[in-house]
Amino acid sequence: MKRDIILAGVGGQGILTIATIIGYASVQRGLKLKQAEVHGMSQRGGDVQSHLRISDQPIHSDLIPEGRADLIIAIEPMESLRYTSFLAPDGWLITNKKPFVNIPDYPDHDVLWKEIEALPRSILIDGESIARKVATNRSMNIVILGASSPFLDIPPEELEAAITTIFSRKGDTVVEQNLAAFRAGRAFAEERNLATT
Repeated sequence: MKRDIILAGVGGQGILTIATIIGYASVQRGLKLKQAEVHGMSQRGGDVQSHLRISDQPIHSDLIPEGRADLIIAIEPMESLRYTSFLAPDGWLITNKKPFVNIPDYPDHDVLWKEIEALPRSILIDGESIARKVATNRSMNIVILGASSPFLDIPPEELEAAITTIFSRKGDTVVEQNLAAFRAGRAFAEERNLATT
């Protein structure tokens, strides 16, 4: 088992929470894990990206070579496109649809979405809308994690156990909101994946 994952977004969107959940579930499975230092500005509004490598074999580098990422998980559409050169030919790009407009010349939304949808394997999801329906806006990143989960090779119940552990200190309500967000994102991706195969 091997998964090379690029995580992308802007500061404050919950990229590191996604990495923590995937990492926790991986370690609980007995897998090896390396995560590169986050690059960019991790403060709110700055671009953030991280390399996450998971394997049942030794991992010799924490950086993913271009063209080798199995998955790009992004919370922001422009940030997702920034890293497509890393995507393997059979890799998937999963991204939130709603832009985080933090620059004056941000590209046209429709152009971004068309470029993402033109990729052979992509899921463009309105994570905020889904999060509002099933939980809370703050769970948008967990919706995106759920949409990515069919491509992680980690059973969903193990990811849910990681969510439960990581959010347990915030109380049962927060745990249940995040589990609902995860399940809704996963359901969206499973429907999208079935529709395109």
